[in-house]
Amino acid sequence: MSERFPGYDVLAKRGTPSWNPQTRQVIDERLAIDADAHVFFNDVEWKILKAVCARIIPQPSDRTRPAPLAALVDEKLATNATDGYRDARMPPMSEAWRRGLFALDAEAMARHGCGFADLEGAAADGLLTAAQQGYLTDPAWGDLCAELFFKQRIIPDIVGAYYAHPTAWNEIGFGGPAAPRGYVRLDFDRRDPWEAFESRLGREAVALRENRRVGRS
Repeated sequence: MSERFPGYDVLAKRGTPSWNPQTRQVIDERLAIDADAHVFFNDVEWKILKAVCARIIPQPSDRTRPAPLAALVDEKLATNATDGYRDARMPPMSEAWRRGLFALDAEAMARHGCGFADLEGAAADGLLTAAQQGYLTDPAWGDLCAELFFKQRIIPDIVGAYYAHPTAWNEIGFGGPAAPRGYVRLDFDRRDPWEAFESRLGREAVALRENRRVGRS
């Protein structure tokens, strides 16, 4: 549930005209992913990846259905679901992730005396910020650019995994692919009658009532 869209749960649309069988199958598979399972990454890499995901998109500790970010990234790599393009300065996706996580861990050890997964939040954020700005230069990076790794792998893969999950859809009031129904009212600040209603000052009760209704439509 989302405070911005109170009473709204996109999964309530599962049996409505908003989702066709293909959509239901894809979302069911996404929801069935084991947050603790990993196939592509080894145990050391997995711990680093989970720590990176937790810093890029922190999720509330009391969330009943957190998006399994690390597992979604692992699945992308295990199935080789590439983006269909690649910056010529970057190695292939799987190689970039293995080398990038190894280099982040080496930077953490050199600067803080422990692996990235064991860093406190501020220290982990500091290393990721340095990667974003291209300031990480440990020999472990080799010819892999830390800035490109951050901007072309860490952010797209982790953020993309998050916003492909129904938990994030509830946060932003998204109804999913909406096939075969489709979106009609595409202008700014307009919504189809079956889309989530954003809560605004003085209209909280209206939003709650509307979102309980649209969840069934």
